[in-house]
Formats: sequence, structure tokens, C-alpha cells
Amino acid sequence: MKTIYLLCGLLCDEVVWQAQAEALAREYAVRVVSFLDGEDSMTAMADRVLAGAPDRFALAGHSMGGRVALEVIRRAPQRVERLALLDTGYEGPAPGEAERRGVLVGQAQREGIDAIAAAWGLPMLAPGRRADPVLTRAVFEMVGRMSPAIYAAQTRALLGRPDAGEVLRSLACPTLVLCGRQDGWSPPERHLRMAELIPQPPLLRLLDDCGHMAMMEQPQAVLAALREWLALPPQQGDAHG
Repeated sequence: MKTIYLLCGLLCDEVVWQAQAEALAREYAVRVVSFLDGEDSMTAMADRVLAGAPDRFALAGHSMGGRVALEVIRRAPQRVERLALLDTGYEGPAPGEAERRGVLVGQAQREGIDAIAAAWGLPMLAPGRRADPVLTRAVFEMVGRMSPAIYAAQTRALLGRPDAGEVLRSLACPTLVLCGRQDGWSPPERHLRMAELIPQPPLLRLLDDCGHMAMMEQPQAVLAALREWLALPPQQGDAHG
């Protein structure tokens, strides 16, 4: 049975991938990784994935998890048989990003993690999804399971991330690039640039009525895209598939 790693993003745990993990577990060995143990660099997070992974595996990453996936590729490209990047990015830190992130981290440290659940969580959802009580409660409760220390460590990792443009240019495996059309944090334009950097045109999917939390906002559409990606044939030169 082939193995699929699903990497969680900032302030996210296994719930973010729940719908897809449960469905894919009927056919694959699915391992969901959330970075809640204090790892505060992309290299530490990538090393954790590689330490527990088989020799060859499929790899999907959401948001921060997508950046970790690119670091895994940088470190061990021969082990990743296919790659999916969801609502993520590849550039290094932007001017002023440390200050913007620091405001919320500081608030979480002063007032507790619940204090930022709405301020952080609501903008992650498409405007048309923010009034959905089941969805918003799931996002807020997920943030509430974190801690200020986890948030600070993950933020340090993000602020220390390298530019991954060269990793995208080096990709030689079947790749999915997926984004919500209403993702204001990692917008579609960024994903179009990512797709242009990948040598072999990736499977590109932009989802309607969907923000940054694509797997929770449009679970069936994301599952369909993942199944399509998993069915892609190996690329020329990638005999392992």
C-alpha cells in the first residue's frame, strides 16, 4: 500500500485534513503530520517528516505544510514520488511580515490563544463561508487546541523560511497546485506563479467559494483533486512514479 503524507499548516492539526484522510485511508496508508512539538525551523520540520517516512511516498502540504513539503523536496527529492501544494507559497519572508505576524503572536502570549481565534481564523475563510457556524466553530476550536508557545515556534519557522523558487524549478514528479479563489492569505495569483515555475505543467485547481482552509471549506472538491493527482502517471524520468 502506498503512503501519503498530509502536512498541516500554521495553527492546524489533524482536523484540517480529516475528510480527505478518512476517504483516502481506504486505499492508501495516510499519515497526517501537525507540527506541535516545538519545531521552529523548516529544516527541523522537514527532518521530522523524513525521519518517519518510507523510502518513497506521496507528499501533500497545506499552507505552512506546503512550505515544509518544499523543504522536504530540497533535502530528499528522490524520496517524494508526487507532490501536492495547497494554499501555500514559495517566497521568503516579505517586508513587514515579521511585524504583522508578531502582533498576533504577542496578543496570544498576553491574552491566551483563544484571543486570536477569530482575528486569525475568520480571514482565512472565504467571505461567503464566514457565517457557517459549523465551519467557523471547527476552525476556532482547532486554534484553541494550540498554545502560544506552539504559535511562536511555528511563526519562527515561517519567518526563517528560505525562498523555494529553485525547488519548484527542479520538480520532476507529478504535482498538484490547488488554491481557493477567495484565499486572501495565499492568493490564486501566487499559485499561478508557482505553476509557471514548475518544469512540467502541474495539475492546477482553483476552487470557487473557498478561502485558505480549502480542505475544510470544500472537502469534496479537494478530495477529487487529490484523487486526480494520485492517478497521474509518473513523469518521464521518474520511473518510480
